[in-house]
Parts: sequence; C-alpha cells; structure tokens
Amino acid sequence: MIVFSRGAAIAPGKTASAMAFAHQVSAYLKTTYGIELEVLMPIGGNPNRIGWSTRYADLAAMEVATTKMTSDPKYWEIVNAGTANFIAGSIRDSIWRTV
Repeated sequence: MIVFSRGAAIAPGKTASAMAFAHQVSAYLKTTYGIELEVLMPIGGNPNRIGWSTRYADLAAMEVATTKMTSDPKYWEIVNAGTANFIAGSIRDSIWRTV
C-alpha cells in the first residue's frame, strides 16, 4: 500500500478559503476519479497548515491517477484558482509505503 500526503502553509487570513479549496479538490477527485482524499489540519506545531492524504494499492496505481489528474484541465482550473490561499514554496509531498 502506498500513502501519499501533501501539506502546505496557509497564507495569512486565508484559513477559511484554504479549507474550502481543500474540500473542493477532494470532492472533485472523488467524483471524477474515485480517489478518497482526506483533508487534514494539524493538532500541534504550526496551526496555519493544511494537508491531504490518500492511499493507492501500489506505485503503478498512483502513477495512473497522477497522470489522469495532471492531464485534466478542470483539475488545473481548480488548483490554479486556489493558489492565493497558500504561501509560495511551502508545499511538501511525502510518499510512504506501509510495512
């Protein structure tokens, strides 16, 4: 099992719109591709962050899903509309395997 997570720092004053954006992306990926994308907020540390997490059967399944998303103009429309919610350069991705 592969776990993908992405986190980003929320721009000042953008918490509500960042949360709305995060849920919009999550809903789009679920309805369009069947991807169960969780929206996450930290309990400790810097509270001005948001994250997403999903699981794939293997790296091949992740690659198939990523290829579909990155070639989807509607996905990019949603993503580009939400860029003002985050601090540039703050996005961090992690890919984990279950053991």
